[in-house]
Amino acid sequence: MTPPEAPVTGPKGRCAGSAPAVSVCLPASATRIEILRQRADFLRAASALRQGTPGFLLQARKRREDEGPADLIRIGFTCSKKLGNAVARNRAKRRLREVARLVLPEGGQAGWDYVLVGRPEATATRDFVALLADMKRALNDIHSGRAQQARPRGEPAKGKRRGKG
Repeated sequence: MTPPEAPVTGPKGRCAGSAPAVSVCLPASATRIEILRQRADFLRAASALRQGTPGFLLQARKRREDEGPADLIRIGFTCSKKLGNAVARNRAKRRLREVARLVLPEGGQAGWDYVLVGRPEATATRDFVALLADMKRALNDIHSGRAQQARPRGEPAKGKRRGKG
C-alpha cells in the first residue's frame, strides 16, 4: 500500500498564502477562565441563581468586588455518586468541561462564578450537540433574569426525592 500524495507545500510547510491550521494566539478581548477548587466557592454558587436543563444544572452568581479580578470567569464541575461509579462520573465531568470550554468564552460574563452539576442518566449519555444547546440556553436564561433563585436552606426539594434518606 502506498501513502497518499502530499500536497505541494512552501518553505514553511504549507501552501503559499494559506492560513495556519491552528491559531494559538488568543484575542486581546478574550476573558480568562479559571477552575473553582474551594468548597466555599461551590457553596456560594449553590446559594445563588440556578437554571436546570435536561443535561445538567447550572448554578451561577456574580462575584463581589473584593472576591478577585473582575475580568475573570470561574467555573466548577461536580458529579455526585448518584451518577454512577468513578468511570461514569469522570466521563460526565469531561463532557461538562468540554461544553464549558466551547460555550463560556462567548456566553459567559466576566466577574461571574458558574458551577455545572451533572445529572444522573443524562450528562454522560445526552447528545453532545444537545448539551451545547443546553449550556447556551442556560447562560442566556441566567443573564436575562429568567433563572430561579436557589431554595432557602432547610427547605426540602419539591417532588420525589432522588437520594437516600
